[in-house]
Amino acid sequence: MAAALVTGCAATGNVAPPAGPVFTLWSPAFADGAQLEQKHAGNVPTNPNCVGQNVAPPLAWTNVPAGTRSFAMLVYDQQGRNGLGVAHWVAYNIPATVTAFADNEISGPSPKYTGGKSTLNLPNYMGPCPPVNTGKHHYVFTVIATDVEPGALPAGLTMQELTERLAGRAKGSSSMVLRYGRP
Repeated sequence: MAAALVTGCAATGNVAPPAGPVFTLWSPAFADGAQLEQKHAGNVPTNPNCVGQNVAPPLAWTNVPAGTRSFAMLVYDQQGRNGLGVAHWVAYNIPATVTAFADNEISGPSPKYTGGKSTLNLPNYMGPCPPVNTGKHHYVFTVIATDVEPGALPAGLTMQELTERLAGRAKGSSSMVLRYGRP
């Protein structure tokens, strides 16, 4: 999968994979700090702030720490809910053999990960839904390398429950920020 992302990246002229030995999360579609497009915003018909198509961006990670057995991933907006924060995606039990998710792959269930529980109680990615005139929110995408066997953690963990279970089990992490806001 990572090779396909890299090949697609080279063919389209998008963001290149990072160089160097550091564990790094990146997107072939967006540089760190870039603005997400409206199609990446959430889509909830009953919420007027969710005006997108909920297309999750492609993600990849390189230079995995030695001894990694699985990964966990979080997408968090600290500015959401007026500073109380919003967990947009909580996922784990991602096998160490998985080092990428294609465009829109995490917007629904997948055998590649176990869904936790976002702030909206969803097991898969939920795109940004900031209210108008609240500025550009910073969506922090984080991958955590762990020594936990894939499948060892139960479905439905919240972000806090997941981080508590991973205490002492993390091998390393990497984050990138993507921004989104509506005037």
